[in-house]
Amino acid sequence: MTPSTRRRRVLLTLLAALPGLSLYAFAGSAEAHGAPLKPGSRTYLCWKHSLSSTGEIKPTNPACKAALDKSGATPFYNWFAVLRSDGAGRTEGFIPDGQQCSGGTGGPYDFTGFNLARDDWPFTHLTAGAQMQFRYNAWAAHPGSFRQYVTADTYDPNKPLTWDDIEDQPFNTVTDPPLEGSVGTENGAYVWTGKLPEGKSGRHIIYTVWERSDSKETFYSCADVEFDGGNGEVEVPKG
Repeated sequence: MTPSTRRRRVLLTLLAALPGLSLYAFAGSAEAHGAPLKPGSRTYLCWKHSLSSTGEIKPTNPACKAALDKSGATPFYNWFAVLRSDGAGRTEGFIPDGQQCSGGTGGPYDFTGFNLARDDWPFTHLTAGAQMQFRYNAWAAHPGSFRQYVTADTYDPNKPLTWDDIEDQPFNTVTDPPLEGSVGTENGAYVWTGKLPEGKSGRHIIYTVWERSDSKETFYSCADVEFDGGNGEVEVPKG
């Protein structure tokens, strides 16, 4: 028996014995990869600002609470796993309208609660056209490319997101950026500097696609932002 087979059998035994325990405690490289930290994705910020001192998910933000009610706590603990193993970098025509933030419904966990059309998600204050250091969590390290898109000026956060709401061309792309920190931790991250889109104001989404170069696996994420002259400050609306 190989070491990987032994580890898998131990994991399955533990999960069978402890059905109520969060999958987060056992997250490994098989289904745990990464998500934007700066600006933070919906899944990351909801996890970070909903995690209680006892390890339970207890949102005070109404949008995160709505996501919990719809999809349960598991996607919060697995905030780094919005992925499609068959994605191959595909976006429009592959991920349906209204499902961009969950990467569709074919991933390992139910992230559909994070598709909800609302204007009270946790968000990051930014300045249009400014240089910014982007950080993307590396829960597991993979070679590949990042493409970042922004919503059009007609975007309305209170309506379901469509591909018509997302600009066709990415405002930033980068391949194999440097890695900082420890892989498999919250602080391990790919880091790069890029220019934010110009001429933007008000509420928008930065949509990031991470396409692996060594497999078809692709990761999708929505980060809610406000272009208002801010410098990366995070705001978490309360109910």
